[in-house]
Amino acid sequence: MKTASEQPKNLSSTKRALLALKQMQAKLEALERAQNEPIAIIGMGCRFPGGADNPEAFWQLLRDGVDAVTEVPSDRWNLNTYYDSNPDTPGKMCNRYGGFVPNLQEFDAQFFRIAPREALSLDPQQRLLLEVSWEALENAGLAPDRLMGSQTGVFIGICSTDYWHRLLSRKPTEIDAYLTTGNTHSMASGRLSYIFGFNGPSLSIDTACSSSLVAVHLACQSLRNQECNLALAGGVNRILAPEVSINFSKARMLSSDGRCKTFDASADGFVRAEGCGAIVLKRLSDAVAAGDNIFALICGSAVNQDGRTSGLTVPNGPSQQAAIEQALKNSRIEPHQIDYIETHGTGTALGDPIEIGAIGEVFGKKRSGDRRLIIGSVKTNIGHLEAAAGLASLIKVVLALQNEEIPPNLHFQVPNPHINWKELPIKVPTQRISWLRGEKPRLAGVSSFGFNGTNAHVVVRESGVVGAGLFENSGKLATVNLKNPPLQKSEIIERPLHLLTLSAKNEKALRELAQRYAIFLESHPFLEIGDICFTANTGRSHFDYRLGIIASCVAQLREKLANFTIAQNAQGILQGRVPNPNRPKIAFLFAQEDSQYFTLGQKLYETQPTFRTAIDTCTEIFSSEFKVDNSKFRTFALEYALWQLWKSWGIEPSVVMGYGVGEFVAACVAGVLSLEDCLQLIATSAEATTGAVRYCDPQIPIISPKTGKVANAALITPDYWRDREKSSMKLTEGIKTLHQLGCEILIEISPQPTFLKTEASGLWLSSLSPEREDWQQILLSLLQLYLRGASIDWLGFDRDYLRRKVILPTYPFQRQRYWIETT
Repeated sequence: MKTASEQPKNLSSTKRALLALKQMQAKLEALERAQNEPIAIIGMGCRFPGGADNPEAFWQLLRDGVDAVTEVPSDRWNLNTYYDSNPDTPGKMCNRYGGFVPNLQEFDAQFFRIAPREALSLDPQQRLLLEVSWEALENAGLAPDRLMGSQTGVFIGICSTDYWHRLLSRKPTEIDAYLTTGNTHSMASGRLSYIFGFNGPSLSIDTACSSSLVAVHLACQSLRNQECNLALAGGVNRILAPEVSINFSKARMLSSDGRCKTFDASADGFVRAEGCGAIVLKRLSDAVAAGDNIFALICGSAVNQDGRTSGLTVPNGPSQQAAIEQALKNSRIEPHQIDYIETHGTGTALGDPIEIGAIGEVFGKKRSGDRRLIIGSVKTNIGHLEAAAGLASLIKVVLALQNEEIPPNLHFQVPNPHINWKELPIKVPTQRISWLRGEKPRLAGVSSFGFNGTNAHVVVRESGVVGAGLFENSGKLATVNLKNPPLQKSEIIERPLHLLTLSAKNEKALRELAQRYAIFLESHPFLEIGDICFTANTGRSHFDYRLGIIASCVAQLREKLANFTIAQNAQGILQGRVPNPNRPKIAFLFAQEDSQYFTLGQKLYETQPTFRTAIDTCTEIFSSEFKVDNSKFRTFALEYALWQLWKSWGIEPSVVMGYGVGEFVAACVAGVLSLEDCLQLIATSAEATTGAVRYCDPQIPIISPKTGKVANAALITPDYWRDREKSSMKLTEGIKTLHQLGCEILIEISPQPTFLKTEASGLWLSSLSPEREDWQQILLSLLQLYLRGASIDWLGFDRDYLRRKVILPTYPFQRQRYWIETT
């Protein structure tokens, strides 16, 4: 669109004004679209009571109607010391129960590069956030180390200070340098940004029970305002000490039997719980472009405050109603479109009726009795997670959308008589309810209200969006190749073998990770092996302890993983530790013509588009002037195509060397000769005139087979190439020069291993071999490179194939005890 200054000058002032108004209107509409763009949830992680250590386990708990509340474990406090059935007894609480997450005192400090002494003073809430955030990113198929330096925002809900008070209870002489950095709330988000290297906004939010849903709201705003391109929103709560529970007991907030009986006539309070939830967020347009899994969409949200009410902690129905209405307005959703509300639902005698009253005011109109609004509360399963409660509710809704079921609401037997059930078109599910996809998108709302008066509501929609499948390496994150639209699976030939890589920070973790994959594949046999390998290779950080598996199908992959977990040296698996933190220097060696071309490389040509394109390009250039049945041409085309394939996988040489026709390929790789000039020299036996061929200075060192040394200025003269075959080859000297230049790995780019016969020192790898099928050989060499620490472009490795991210097991943290005892 032309700007006002670019409009024809012969327009009248009135027409110019109209055009300017249209342009302004277009800009405003674009701005409004950006401000209202849905936010995609692309990853989730959690650690909730009842063994819900990941979203899949959490869904199983919800679906089965599990009550995860237990008695207070002995590592928190002595129940007999602090319990009394009378809430008025000084120093006592009237509740013996809670929702707890194990491993309170344990943490994998080494994984996050935190010194043992610092880990001792680190709040268990920060520890849990680090683990769950890492898992959420892996769940999103994002390698955390590739996000370093990115505009990723961190928004964390947190309010408990139990560990800080524990450390402050010691003598002043025992206070160390890590007290504040390990326990202040600002450090919960700040440490995440520091550890992961995120440069976007980093905020810790304390609005009591609504903290984590407020964090989600702020994360969505930050994304829409372009302050960040990716956001991590989370909430955490840990219960270490009895004092807060005693306080809540005195305030008559706690349930006497330790159950949240939300909406029930017997509701008498909530049960405290702990845990952590984290979600990874992107603007919808970015998520689609990146081919991300989109679990659900956040259409809009709102936050407000109760203001002055009848009491500081007394819920305010009109304010709750206003928050819900504003969230709907921001989402451009009408109330009657909502199917389900995940309520704050603490199960208090005062709070439940007020919340249902607000819901009724918003959703009771324009809703027929045969389409009741379904309401529920995750607190009936796992208790009230306080600062993390909103994230638990949101993750529950996302899982319900994904699994097309609404799980049962527990402890609902006799409806609360203070709620006008007859007048309100609402329903509390006591068993699973189908929530199937249909013509209209399924929509839900999530409420979270803090006892400080801060209310939050989020509107969630099923995604209905599948990310694109073809990826290219943008240098940072995966993006869709817009020049080449995604192909359908029926339009592309799949390669016959695949390579799965796994890595860890130590041997024990590596074996545990392999075991997790073996168990996972046993229960997920219908996943595509290409998608599994793609996600593992591109969506995980690569550590020094590594293993790789070449397999043709999921069953074979599972079998090899299972064998690895029980045997040190399992067949079909290579493992090792990266020997050097510095990336190894690689040399490419190109050989002379060989009749093996007729049998090798054919499978690559049939199933590898980059390789095939390189062969076809050479053929097209050569056949336009010369006959293709030239053995030198065939060898050149094969070696050139192998180089292009390695290059597309991120494997670049530091030095090159070649002899025979292979010297032309080496010159092409080094930038001395263009592809067209190489082919012309081959066709004319290097008799082309000086003016017909352009010789350039090499961009990387090239070893001359005539001298065995780095080539000098003679290399870029016609005489060198005309007389090259008259000289004897000094290949052994050339190999020694490569070693002197620090090349640790030598890759033969030829129809079959040739240079191996000259000298066996260093790691020698073959691109092709008559002893193995094409893919078996080249993947075996790629795997050897991986084990040596070579930088591999895994996005490039699968760029020619249709792939999608899938959910895979997350890293197995190796925890140790870090705990400061107090008297």
